[in-house]
Amino acid sequence: MQERYLYEYAVIRVLPVVEREEFINVGIVLFCKNAKYISVKYQLNEARLASFSDELDIHQVKLNLESFEKIAMGAANCGPIAELDVPSRFRWLTAVRSSAIQTSRPHPGITHNLNQTAERLFTELVL
Repeated sequence: MQERYLYEYAVIRVLPVVEREEFINVGIVLFCKNAKYISVKYQLNEARLASFSDELDIHQVKLNLESFEKIAMGAANCGPIAELDVPSRFRWLTAVRSSAIQTSRPHPGITHNLNQTAERLFTELVL
């Protein structure tokens, strides 16, 4: 019998103008406590972002998303948040914030394959 994994995921969003609360889905973060698994996948559509605001600093958004991914992966030299355990990093990444990069509320699911589920969610919710 194949193992089943309870997971949580959140959609990563960019808000070109935070005050307007309009957003573009750019990625997902998927987490499974039992498997000690976390995955971040994102892709920026720069032309689409620019259509919302010509004042958005795309370079800074890219840097912030890279940091988001490094924290999720627990990269060395990425600060104290990256040193936390996987569940704590996921909770920090999905905490409510008022910034240009936010996440949806976490949503649960069950899967037999975490990598395939991450790819499917990315395709359905971002691409």
